Amino acid sequence: MDTDAPTADILPEELTEREQWVCWRVQERGGKETKVPINPHTGSFGSATNPDSWAPFETAREYATDGAAEGLGFVFTEDDPLVGVDLDTCRVPETGTLTDEAMGIVERLASYTEVSPSGTGVHVLALGNLPGDRNRKDWVEMYDDARFFTVTGDHLDGTPATVESRTPALGSVHSEFVAGEQDSANGEDDAETDTRKGGKPTDAVDAAETGGRGEDDDAEGLSDEEIVDRAHAAANGEKFERLWRGRTTGYDSHSEADMGLCALLAFWTGGDRVQIDRLFRDSGLMREKWDERHFADGSTYGEKTIERVLAGTTEFYEPTQAETTNTATDDERSTADESDQVTAETVTLRQQRDELGTRQERHLGLIADLQAQVERLEARNQRLTAELETVRSEAESGREEPAVESGSLLTRLRQFVSRKGA
Repeated sequence: MDTDAPTADILPEELTEREQWVCWRVQERGGKETKVPINPHTGSFGSATNPDSWAPFETAREYATDGAAEGLGFVFTEDDPLVGVDLDTCRVPETGTLTDEAMGIVERLASYTEVSPSGTGVHVLALGNLPGDRNRKDWVEMYDDARFFTVTGDHLDGTPATVESRTPALGSVHSEFVAGEQDSANGEDDAETDTRKGGKPTDAVDAAETGGRGEDDDAEGLSDEEIVDRAHAAANGEKFERLWRGRTTGYDSHSEADMGLCALLAFWTGGDRVQIDRLFRDSGLMREKWDERHFADGSTYGEKTIERVLAGTTEFYEPTQAETTNTATDDERSTADESDQVTAETVTLRQQRDELGTRQERHLGLIADLQAQVERLEARNQRLTAELETVRSEAESGREEPAVESGSLLTRLRQFVSRKGA
């Protein structure tokens, strides 16, 4: 099917002039539909943290309009001044009416605003900076790095057609709607059942329109958002932040960084495989390899990574109902840090043990093959030696007879010459 992608002339130049474009497709993950970034150059999965998977606007648009993708997306980076504000479930598609709170935010920011693909939300794009690390609460999300927004070109009437500088306004919106404490003591902002301030049940697809995977918070543990907040606030929060944003500094390989993040998530989720997988998919480390099947039992790389991490995890965080409203305590931070260190070391040792075992098997097999080859060569050498001795014997025998004859002839020649001389 052909995609009706927006053209450059109806979008702000601040976006189209940057080579930070991806495409997106809807894909089911964990039982929910989510919008995943697509590399316009290759058609494979893209990433909000991998510039090699981004493209100029026209390249991305051409790929999308050919029907290979369902829409366009713009990636925010720490190197650009752009900020995206996503307001979910705040618009009635049939009438185009916004909730009062959403309209208040749109008017306060007074910058380019467009309707989201579902029609039930809006995206505001502005120039500025975001305070703090928190990006989401309830129906409001704000991002300036390692994230992509779907771009529709469906401009919201009454808002500027340009991206305006709005740092003070962004700060006030963030402080009022994002930086506050959790509203629910039990993390009951479930993507399927919560009624947000917009007045309508949350649409799981809407939650993914910012390049996330959507959230399905677990009633018995911390919500996805709470886990991210607590992990950021922990003693090893700086490490979590690096991994969460897709940076592999301090690790020898991307795979080791994957295991490091999963080890942290394993502690905070209480070892919930589904939640670990869901959160990892929302991190900057997510890549196409996560869903590739690399093992004989049919397991994907992601499944096996989680399995190995959990096998080496001995301590898990167990929140009480009251604790879900508080930030991480010193004890939690210490336990998480120690657990992460122990888990990472254990997982690394297990992985090294498995790799050494595999290498040993390969080496033993190679040694056996070489030994057999040596035995074959020795047998062949013995045969060749025997044949050589036979040939030498025959050759020696053949040279002795002519030597006698030659000697007799030489004697007669000498006698003949002697007589002539006389």
